[in-house]
Amino acid sequence: MIRRSTVVYIVLLLVLAGAYYYLNNREQPADIELTLEPTSEVSYLFTEEEGTPTSIRIESKAGQAVEMTRGEDNAWALTQPDEAKADQAAAEAAASQVTTMRILDTVPDVDPGIVGLETPEYVLTVTFTSGGERTVDIGVVTPSESGYYVRDTEGTVVIVSRSAIDSLLGLLANPPYLETPTPPPGTPEAGTAVSETATP
Repeated sequence: MIRRSTVVYIVLLLVLAGAYYYLNNREQPADIELTLEPTSEVSYLFTEEEGTPTSIRIESKAGQAVEMTRGEDNAWALTQPDEAKADQAAAEAAASQVTTMRILDTVPDVDPGIVGLETPEYVLTVTFTSGGERTVDIGVVTPSESGYYVRDTEGTVVIVSRSAIDSLLGLLANPPYLETPTPPPGTPEAGTAVSETATP
């Protein structure tokens, strides 16, 4: 007669054998996921080959415009809405932002009217050190609010990072004028003649 403990050992052995077989023959979803290749590489609205910006112009559908250009002395100056010296730090920040406008996705076969590109909300024109000039149309914000619909130089509708575009659109409301120090109270403004007190 087989002892009860022996039967228990046999059952446990069968269970362990079954578990071993199951674990070694089932699909491994984690391994499959790890072998997936990335679907796309990071891409930008403007390429490195175009160089760095030498002029930037942004115009809104309402007619507002701001434009700044880099002179031969490498200093930025505003040409619109008024001709004036530019805050170099702010102008350089805008130029750097132009070169890092990341494309999040491509939107094929979309109605331009639905995404604000039939009559663009904004038009961005950039001239580069390579000599090329690129103009892109900017539409409305995406439903997820992560980007803007943009029609690139080849006519393709893409989604561009919202933070990159918002910083450039901010130039319309706050052009990067070089701030003129405010004279202390009682100090005559520049160009104001100071009257001399006659000596008796």
